[in-house]
Amino acid sequence: MNLEREIVRDAAIGVGVSRQPEGLSAIHTPGCAATIWHREPMSAFQNWIDTVSPELLPRARLILRPEAVRAAVDQVCASQSMPAGGHRDRLVDDIAALADIFAGMMKSTWLRLRLEPVTTDACRRFHVDAMMARLVCTYRGTGTQYGISTDGAEPRKVFTVPTGSPIVLRGSLWTGEPRTGLLHRSPPIVGTGETRLVLVLDPVTEPEDEV
Repeated sequence: MNLEREIVRDAAIGVGVSRQPEGLSAIHTPGCAATIWHREPMSAFQNWIDTVSPELLPRARLILRPEAVRAAVDQVCASQSMPAGGHRDRLVDDIAALADIFAGMMKSTWLRLRLEPVTTDACRRFHVDAMMARLVCTYRGTGTQYGISTDGAEPRKVFTVPTGSPIVLRGSLWTGEPRTGLLHRSPPIVGTGETRLVLVLDPVTEPEDEV
């Protein structure tokens, strides 16, 4: 199985990499702390998203069912006056598809969705999220960075997820296995003039308990 070979090849950092979306589900494989669906963004789409004015990029924090994601994100893009057309439709469809995939993997009937442009060094410290698991996809700008910490210090070797490639990370609430030492952070970008567009999905069990 190609996915298994890819996980073994990258076993030193506990990250499975696949060219297929199904590979994200390897997060359930023992010892696999994160999975990446490595994909190449379409050049026309990437050129478009990279040149959209930052104030027109969508911004949302929602708790909703996976099947409601497409309509909600489409509405957010429209309300933000993000340029309409095929490229915006591709973005909306991709977010909806990732929501379906992630919800299925986590057997979650609700998701917390965060979609926002980032220009600061928010979450620049290496950390583990206080949840079961999280999906992050950077559509514009530098992707999430990760590495292994063996002594609680910052990782000595830092890897960067490719732009447009979703990563699923185990959180501190993942049960049944010891922690792998994998930490991640948002890349430090202050002073570079860079604007990132980041999607974050978290599984939600009881929506009424969420703030």
